[in-house]
Amino acid sequence: MDYDHDLIFGSFITPAASALPQLEHAAREADRVGLDLVTLQDHPYNSGFLDTVTLIGHLAARTEHVRFAGNVLNLPLRPPAMLAKQIATIDRLSGGRVELGLGAGAFWDAIEAYGAPRLTPGQAVDALREAIPIIRALWGQHGTGSVRFDGTHYRVAGARPGPAPAHQVSIWVGAFKPRMLELVGGLADGWLLSLGRMTAPEIDDAHRRIDDAAQAAGRDPREVRRLANVVGQLQATPTRGLLHGPAEQWIDQLVTLALGFGFSGFVVAGDDTSQYDAIANDVIPAVREAVARERRARSA
Repeated sequence: MDYDHDLIFGSFITPAASALPQLEHAAREADRVGLDLVTLQDHPYNSGFLDTVTLIGHLAARTEHVRFAGNVLNLPLRPPAMLAKQIATIDRLSGGRVELGLGAGAFWDAIEAYGAPRLTPGQAVDALREAIPIIRALWGQHGTGSVRFDGTHYRVAGARPGPAPAHQVSIWVGAFKPRMLELVGGLADGWLLSLGRMTAPEIDDAHRRIDDAAQAAGRDPREVRRLANVVGQLQATPTRGLLHGPAEQWIDQLVTLALGFGFSGFVVAGDDTSQYDAIANDVIPAVREAVARERRARSA
């Protein structure tokens, strides 16, 4: 199973307010070694965390090439019209280096404590289904006319689109349950999965759900990028765990995830920047070459 996307590799860093110098260093190191992406978790109700969207802007201003995304942004606390404006603004300021990782919300006691209404899981999926078209419309992807949307959860009454992002921002949705997977196939540009949440057969089934939903929406399933959160640890001793071993183990496992399980985005680096050079030099080029070689052989 391979959807033929170019491979991208990134990091996942913790937006701790007490560690701003370390966050800046992690972003600069990701930029220096050539990672494609820096992602940050988004739990606004955590009193020890900085605001993720603001922090992305701060870090983007201190880097040159690496892209940024929330992993994933908390929609219930971020109304879609203003979220569209924030992402477009940072994308323009950064020269087109922001993607939108988006989730439906999970920790409802904390979300409600911050003033958002408590939703059932089904309502949260419905709200996300409403939000994505609003965001795209306010980015100008559906034309330049005023945007009107009268949904159950969100209402937009004649808002004007713009300014547009500097590039076509991808919307990657964190999902692992059936209705969310179907939403990914119908509306999103990518599926973002934390690998520990699914077994191999469940991943295969999730791909089928996404593919079926994409086809039902008149889309090519290959339009949907598949990304995996799988932060690992490079170490000399091999283990049976995923990405916990030497570079050779990482390479074999990442190639399998790409060619056997359909993933093309890998969030593999964590807060420990001492691993970044080895990941960038000893792992990523070999994975890219092995996948490219197999794809060439397949198409010959």
